[in-house]
Amino acid sequence: MQDFLKLLVQLQQTDTRILEKKRFIDKVPLRVHEVDEPLRSAKAELEKIRQNIETVLKKKKEKETALEETQEKIRKMKARAADLKTNKEYQAHLKEIESSEKEIANIEDQILQGMVELDVFLQEKAEREKSLKAEEEEIEAFRRGLEAEVAKLEQELSQLKEGRGEIVSRLEPHVYNTYLMLLKKCNGVAIARAEDDICLGCDMNIPPQLFVEIRKNTDLLQCPQCQRILYYAED
Repeated sequence: MQDFLKLLVQLQQTDTRILEKKRFIDKVPLRVHEVDEPLRSAKAELEKIRQNIETVLKKKKEKETALEETQEKIRKMKARAADLKTNKEYQAHLKEIESSEKEIANIEDQILQGMVELDVFLQEKAEREKSLKAEEEEIEAFRRGLEAEVAKLEQELSQLKEGRGEIVSRLEPHVYNTYLMLLKKCNGVAIARAEDDICLGCDMNIPPQLFVEIRKNTDLLQCPQCQRILYYAED
């Protein structure tokens, strides 16, 4: 095999590895976003629970204030009982006190119901916070793993690019330019093996006479179908 073909094969192998590593690195933000999505949903749910707790606490405070006001109202009404002159006034006064006491019982029931609801929300909040913390730790470990992998890949990329430069320096400019053009045109695969009259780049048949010439590995020959540079793998 001519040296330029050997160099092109090496260059293709190097570029394939470079492209694979670049694709991995480029997908890292998307992978982080994907694993973050459930976390964002969990945080949103937790925030809803916190808002529910605030709402319940606010209502509880309002009911407690209303309870104190009604209790004070009853105390004042009872204090006025001695000033009543007639039985009719006294009976009306008792009904007013009775109505206020019923109102107190109703408010106390609402406060109790709110406390039960609050307990449910607080328990759910504690469970969600515990689950969220575990999920955050898991995602953080995943991120650190990705960062370590990216650092490793970037170091490997640096070495590959250095090796690539050495290969390119040994190629004739017109050969390298042809390779670059095909690399872009053929989805990152500019050179392919020919085997049994078939181009393994596009799986199409190669004319028999062209295959004979390709087997010599002496010239820059291209597939009639996909235009990739072809070489024959010698034993």
